[in-house]
Amino acid sequence: MHEIAPPLLQAENLSRHYRVGQGLFRPKATVKALDGVSFTLRPRQTLAVVGESGCGKSTLARQLTLIEPPSAGSLRFGGEDAASADKVRLKTLRQQVQMVFQNPFASLNPRKTVQATLDEPLLINTGLSRTERLERIEALLAQVGLRSEHLRRYPHMFSGGQRQRIAIARAMILQPGIVIADEPVSALDVSIQAQILNLFMDLQDSMGCAYVFISHNLSVVEHVADEVMVMYLGRAVEMGPKAQLFARPLHPYTRALMSATPALRKADRRERIKIHGELPSPLNPPPGCAFHKRCPLAEARCSVEAPQLRELDGRLVACHRV
Repeated sequence: MHEIAPPLLQAENLSRHYRVGQGLFRPKATVKALDGVSFTLRPRQTLAVVGESGCGKSTLARQLTLIEPPSAGSLRFGGEDAASADKVRLKTLRQQVQMVFQNPFASLNPRKTVQATLDEPLLINTGLSRTERLERIEALLAQVGLRSEHLRRYPHMFSGGQRQRIAIARAMILQPGIVIADEPVSALDVSIQAQILNLFMDLQDSMGCAYVFISHNLSVVEHVADEVMVMYLGRAVEMGPKAQLFARPLHPYTRALMSATPALRKADRRERIKIHGELPSPLNPPPGCAFHKRCPLAEARCSVEAPQLRELDGRLVACHRV
C-alpha cells in the first residue's frame, strides 16, 4: 500500500469578510466574500476551484497567498497555522506559495529583462551567489521551453504564450510547494492553451508541487484537476474527485455549469440547464440556501435553512434536495 503524503495545506472554515460603506447616511454592511471554506491539499495534487464571477475564487487566492489575513478559520501550511506566525516566519511561508496570474501582458514588469524578473526572487529570498542564481534561472528557463538568449529580452518582445511561460518560471523559481494559478490560460489563444496546461502538468511531475487551479472553463478543469470544488457566493456547494463530479454532478448549480460546457461528440453533450436570474448581491444574500431563488429544485425548506456539506456518493454536497 502507498502511504498517503501529509498535507501541504489545510484550510478549515476559512472566511474573509469585508466592511463596506453603503452611502453617507447608511450603516456599513458586511460582505462575506469567503464564508467557511474547508479543504486539504497534498503534494502533486491539483485542486480546481470553479464558479461564476463573484463566487469568491479570487478572494480565496488572496487568502492562500497570505496577501490578506482570514477573518475567521485557520490556514495551516505543513501543520503550522499561518495566523499565529510572526513576520519572519510569515516571509518563509510566503515563499512556499507562489501565484501565476491571469494576464501575462500585465503581470510582468515591462522595464525588466527576463533575467532581472527571475533573478529578483532569488536575490531577495536566497543566499545564492550570482553564478548559482544564473544556473538555476537557465535550467528553469529550459524547463518552460525558452532559450538562454531570451534572458536579455523584455516582455514586449514575446508572444502571450511565451510571456505566460516566463510568469510560470517566476512562480517556480523559488521551488514552492504550492502554486495558485488564477485563470492562467483564459487570456491566451486556444491553440496555446493546451501547451501551457501541459507545461503545468510537466512541472508538477518534475518538481512535485501542488496546484490550486482557479478557472471558469470546465474543459480546462477536466484536463488538469484531481479534485474539484464548486463555489457559489463564498461557499463550497460541491467538492470531490474530478471523475465523479464530471460523470454525475449532484448539486443543481454544478449540473447547470456542466450542462453549459460545449462538447464535440454528441454522446458527451448534456441537456442544457438554464439558470434564471442574477447572482444575488453579497451585500444582501438571500436567507437559507444562497442558490434557492435560481434553483429549479427549490422547496420551502431551502428558503429558510442553509444546507451544510454532507458526504454523498463519494463527494461532499450542500443541498437539501440531493
